[in-house]
Formats: sequence, C-alpha cells, structure tokens
Amino acid sequence: MGMLYDGQWVDRPFVQSADGGRFQRTESQFRGFIAGTRDAPGGGEWPVDGDRYRLYVAWACPWAHRTLLARALYGLEEVLPVAVVAPEMLDDGWVFDATHPDRFEGHQLLRELYLQAEPRCTSRVTVPVLWDQQTHTIVSNESAEIIRMLSGPLATLGRADAPLRGHDLRPSALAAELDEVNDRVYHHVSNGVYKSGFAGTQAAYDDAVGALFDSLDWLEERLTHHRWLVGNVFTEADLRLFPTMLRFDAVYHGHFKCNRAMLRDFPALSAWTRDVAALPGVSTTHNLAETRRHYYYSHRSVNPRGIVPIGPQVDFSAPAGRDHLGPSPLAQR
Repeated sequence: MGMLYDGQWVDRPFVQSADGGRFQRTESQFRGFIAGTRDAPGGGEWPVDGDRYRLYVAWACPWAHRTLLARALYGLEEVLPVAVVAPEMLDDGWVFDATHPDRFEGHQLLRELYLQAEPRCTSRVTVPVLWDQQTHTIVSNESAEIIRMLSGPLATLGRADAPLRGHDLRPSALAAELDEVNDRVYHHVSNGVYKSGFAGTQAAYDDAVGALFDSLDWLEERLTHHRWLVGNVFTEADLRLFPTMLRFDAVYHGHFKCNRAMLRDFPALSAWTRDVAALPGVSTTHNLAETRRHYYYSHRSVNPRGIVPIGPQVDFSAPAGRDHLGPSPLAQR
C-alpha cells in the first residue's frame, strides 16, 4: 500500500518498523472544523450548512464506522450523504468500483479526492473524509473530530426523531474522565489490535497484545458495574469503542492474532456491545461481510494468499439485559 508524497503516489509500507517492529499510525493531515465544534481551535472555519458536506467511508474501517454511528444516531442521513469505497485495498489504496462508486466527484481512486483538495498533498489516504462539496476540499479526515462535528453543530440539522436528538456525547463535567478513557482505549484497544496484528517482532507483539488484554480486562471490570463507560451515561467513549468490539471476534481475534480470548469470553463487555448494537439505526452502520473481506484480502503482509475465512459468525441480537445498570440514552430524551 502506498501513500501520497508531494502529490505523487509512492510505495510506502503501511507497517512502520523504525521502533523495534512496532506499528506506528500516522496522524491525520486535514484538521478543519465546522463552526461551533467543541474544543475546536479558532472556533471553526466552515459554516453549519445542510446542503454542503459529504462523507466518504469504508464499511470495513472502524474509524469511519465512528462517523457513520454519529450520522445515524443524530439523524443526519439526508443532510450528510455518503459514498462508500470498495472493500479491497491493494496497491492503489482505497478505490471505487461499479458497486461502490464515487457518487459526488466521480473519482476512481480515493487519492484523487485528496489531490483535488491539495495537489501537492503528502498524506496517507484514509477514511473517513468529511468533504466540502461547495469548495471541493477536505474539511477533516480525523474521525474523533468529525464525530464531534456531527454530534455538535451539525446535530441541529438532524431529524427531529433522531435517536440521540439533544443528547450530549461529551458533557463538560465528564470531559477530563472522557479524555482519560478515550486515551487508553485508543492506544491499547482500538489501535492496540493494529499494533498486535502488524507487529514486526515478537517483542512488539507481546507488548501490544498484553496491553490490549489488560485493557479489555479493565473495560470488563468497569462495565460489570456500569452500563456505560463514563458517568453511567452514553458518551463519545461508548461510540468510539463500539466499532472495535463489533469487529473483534470476526476479524481481530484471528487475523490480528488477538486470540487470548474472544469478545464473548467477556460477559459484561459482550453485553455492552449488544446494548450499543441494539440502539436504533446502528444496524445500518456496519457490514461485517465486507469488513472481513477487506482485512483478510487486503493485508497481504498478514495473510499472503488473501483467503477470506468463512467465520466466525457473530450474532449481536441476543438481549443485553443491562437495564438494571442504568438507563438507555433514549430514556434521557
């Protein structure tokens, strides 16, 4: 897989090995904000506008999944149309095809969108992308900041009957604790599965997978006594963790060697995952068949023959049975 360097597509390994074989994720390059986004530097550059923005995602990508969750839970489907890239990601990176077209700009390759925004762009070409159709540029490709835009200023444009209409994913009183939980979950769980799967040495793998399961044990203990991760209310911490847990048994357990245990071996964490999966609109935000195909077919350094396994089959429909631990976010409306 390559990347853009000064506007040219160059071969660069996705796995960086400068630090003892440890996977290093590059930072997002486009970090603009819509006006009114909480914690945005400078107050935001883009206006709140219901006809202006588009979202580029991949069904497989957990970072893009975060933005699809915010879009569905705040009823932004009509305000924020979506284009989905094809699941296969090989030498050209993310691409479009006949069943996954670029509905907005007509590109064949996602990198063409990046070059349209910045002809001399130096960046990994990732999803999600929040696109401004009026100025034909990228507002942001940082998922954590996009969900704050969707749940903040753009949420006012969502449907009146949206599941989380009026619900604050980042209450000010919980901000410090949210940052602590988000930081651990990002480094050791959401990115931790990648650190495990793309480790270039035994020591790097041992460190990553150890920190991953230590953090899953910590989450299990936390969710044994509380329905939600922070303040016992549904917050951005729950939304950010869910995409990784949804994919854990289907992909990360086998493909990324995160196989000390499966999600179903953590009763509270598994029930919490079913709890989030049952929220209205969440079932429309993921496609595990395309997710499995992406990982097993695309990551040839991990799975050289690109053979996509038949399972495991994962069912999130069983009742979570967690109402005794606190209310659903829908009950707070």
